[in-house]
Amino acid sequence: MPADAPLRLFWFLPTSGDGPYLGSQIGWRPAEFGYMREIAQAADRLGFEGVLLPTGPSCFDGWTLASALAPLTERLKFLVALRPGIIAPAYAARQAAALDQILGGRLLLNIVTGGNPAELAQDGVHLAHDERYRQTEEFLTIWRAAAAGLPIRFEGQHLRSESPGKLVFPSVQKPYPPLYFGGSSDAGLDVAGKHVDYYLTWGEPPEAVAEKFAAARAAAARHGRTLRFGLRIHLIVRETEAEAWDAAERLISKVTDEAIEAARERRLRLAESEGQRRMTALHGFRRDALEIAPNLWAGVGLIREGAGTALVGDPETVAAGLRAYQAVGVDTVIASGYPHLEEAYKVAELLFPALGVERPRGERRIVGRDFAESRLVPAS
Repeated sequence: MPADAPLRLFWFLPTSGDGPYLGSQIGWRPAEFGYMREIAQAADRLGFEGVLLPTGPSCFDGWTLASALAPLTERLKFLVALRPGIIAPAYAARQAAALDQILGGRLLLNIVTGGNPAELAQDGVHLAHDERYRQTEEFLTIWRAAAAGLPIRFEGQHLRSESPGKLVFPSVQKPYPPLYFGGSSDAGLDVAGKHVDYYLTWGEPPEAVAEKFAAARAAAARHGRTLRFGLRIHLIVRETEAEAWDAAERLISKVTDEAIEAARERRLRLAESEGQRRMTALHGFRRDALEIAPNLWAGVGLIREGAGTALVGDPETVAAGLRAYQAVGVDTVIASGYPHLEEAYKVAELLFPALGVERPRGERRIVGRDFAESRLVPAS
C-alpha cells in the first residue's frame, strides 16, 4: 500500500462500559444498548469504515449487538469475534453467513483464540496455550470450507467434521466475510499465515511492528499466501501538543498505585498471551517511563489489558505516527479513545483532514428507534 494512500479507519465499541477516566467510576457509562447505538451511529455518520466489538465475559455479546445495530446504521462494518473452541465450526459458519446477510455484506470476523486461562475456563476452554492454537487451526480448516459451501471430511486432534458442502443461506461476501486475527506467538503466527486475511497487532513501536509483520509474511509465504495488516491503538488528538498530553495525563489521573499493582499481579497470574507480555514490557508498570517512542504513550496499559498504547499529539503529529505504521505495512487502523462517543468526533474532526480521509457527502438517511420514519438530511 502506498505510504500516502488513505488508511482504513475503524472505531471501537466499549461493550464493557466507558468513561473519561481509567481505573475510576467517576463519570462511568455502563455498556447499555442506547449508548452503544449512539457510538455506532456517530461512527457511521462521521465516516469510520467500521467498528470493533470486543469479546469476553465482561463484554456485551457482540453478535447480538451487531444484529441489533444492523438496521440502525448504513455503511458501518462490524468486526465481531469468532471464538474457536466455544462453538462448532460448521454452525459458526452458518451463523456468520446469516449475520452477513442481515448486515448486507458488512460483517468482518475477528478470530480470538484467547490468552486468559481464567476467562477461557468460564467458557469451557481448558487447553494449554499452544493446544488452543492447534484447535484454532483445525477450527478454521473446517469453518472456511463450510463457509464457502465446500465439502469437507476432516479429522484432527480436537475436531472432526463431515459435510457435503451445502450452505443453504450463504453469506453476501464471497467466499465468506474477511478474517482478522492477532497472535504474537509462533503458534499464532502460523495460524495467521495459513488461514486469515488480516493480521492485527497492538501499538508497539514501529520497528517492533515491522519485525512482527516480517514474521507473519514469512508464515504466510510458507503456505503460498499473502496477508494484509492492521493496527489496534488508542488516539489522543487535540489542537495542540500541550492539550493532547494534558488529556493523556487526565485519563490516568485517577489511577492509584494500588490499582497498578493489582493489574500487575493479575497479569502475572492469569495471562498467557505473548501479545500481552509484549505490551506490559513496554512500560513495566512504571509511571515515569510511559513515552516509549516519540508521541507513543503506554499509559493506557498501566490498568487496561489488551491494547495499551496511544498516539498522543496534534493532528499532524498523530497523522505522522500513523504514517510510520503505514510505512511498515499497516493499511487498517482500529482506534479508540475515552470516552468513545466524544473522542470519535475529535478524531474525525481533527485527524481525518490531516490524513486526507474523506468524510461522507450527500444525503443520508437517519435511522433509529427514536424516529417514527427515516428522514433525509445533508451529511456533515
